[in-house]
Amino acid sequence: KLASLALQPAITPELVQGRVHLKCSYSPSPPEPPVQFRVLWSRLSSPGKREQIQQETTPQPFSYVEMDGANLRLGDTVFCTVTAFRRGSPEQQSLPEDSKGFYAGIKFLPESLEIAEDGKEHVLTVLSTVPIACPGQDDSCKITLQLSTEDLGSQVPGPPDIALSACQVDLLPGPCSGSSCAAARVAVTAVTDFAQDGNRVSRLSARLAAPGDVLWRAYTPRDVKVTVRDLPTGNCYSFTDPHIITFDGWRYDSHKIGTFLLSRSESRAFEVHVRQWDCGGHRSATACNCGVAAQ
Repeated sequence: KLASLALQPAITPELVQGRVHLKCSYSPSPPEPPVQFRVLWSRLSSPGKREQIQQETTPQPFSYVEMDGANLRLGDTVFCTVTAFRRGSPEQQSLPEDSKGFYAGIKFLPESLEIAEDGKEHVLTVLSTVPIACPGQDDSCKITLQLSTEDLGSQVPGPPDIALSACQVDLLPGPCSGSSCAAARVAVTAVTDFAQDGNRVSRLSARLAAPGDVLWRAYTPRDVKVTVRDLPTGNCYSFTDPHIITFDGWRYDSHKIGTFLLSRSESRAFEVHVRQWDCGGHRSATACNCGVAAQ
């Protein structure tokens, strides 16, 4: 019976004669007598809706479709649907089986981030799910991504709330493994802005820099949404003749003249020195801040 065949179609990327193809493989080996396969390739044209690209009937346990930049483009989510039937008896056929959707293009993992203003680095992996072709022998055998950040939806538009460890990354060709044919990493850190500005959302965008391959030219990867959780910032003060308010709210005065250590961290290389100078009248000694140095 063909109805109970478990074909389990799966899509993998492959370079064929220097051009990007997708291969639909299915198993197990069909029973005798000879069986043929009807393979329907489709892509997601809108949420929940598919558009047919190509159909073929083959005795082989695989089928190829080329990513030509027209019928099938980078950014598409592709499916293959396989039905088996006996040669000469097309009415004896198995139930059609769908592959999982294969996203062809560049992915960021994770696809979104939620981080805090605590100085920690969060690693984003940038990967290509399709192989990178080498058109020549020069250094064009890579995909360079220009990275940029943008503030989204703040009450007061300002600079983005995130900083990147690099402004561009290179995806270099290599053998495909799992869902990755090339990968790079970039670290994302929340900007500690000393402002109580609530949780803010920024966008990380990638743009291809001068792609040589026609397949990549019209392609823009999906953005990454980064939500930054606001953390309260510690404050200490030294003002007027100097009144001091410490991080934990203690208050005292310091009327001495000289250079003093105002604040020092015990966990990192950070300290603030103040210089206080005579600024009083004839009746009382008063000192004022006249200089500050911070490391």
